[in-house]
Amino acid sequence: MTTALPKANPTVSIDNERVRVTTWSFSVGAETGHHRHQMDYVVVPLGTGNLRITDNDGNETVASLTKGVPYFRRAGVEHNVTNANSSDFAFVEIELK
Repeated sequence: MTTALPKANPTVSIDNERVRVTTWSFSVGAETGHHRHQMDYVVVPLGTGNLRITDNDGNETVASLTKGVPYFRRAGVEHNVTNANSSDFAFVEIELK
């Protein structure tokens, strides 16, 4: 029997004509669900830890993030993101409209 993973919790703090800013909070093992980014975006980790990234083909990689060190991705990225830490994890996502 397959058990569904808990879902990450998105909290949008800004959504205007230029940007959308969302804080993603993950409990242990929580996931975003598979999604496609429609806009370029920047992620700013609020802690140091690992996220498991699963692509369209089911390939998994582990992204090691460092608190406060941002990264940028172009629109079109498709993946599921899962908290691979033994504690809660969060990051801020800034989507560029």
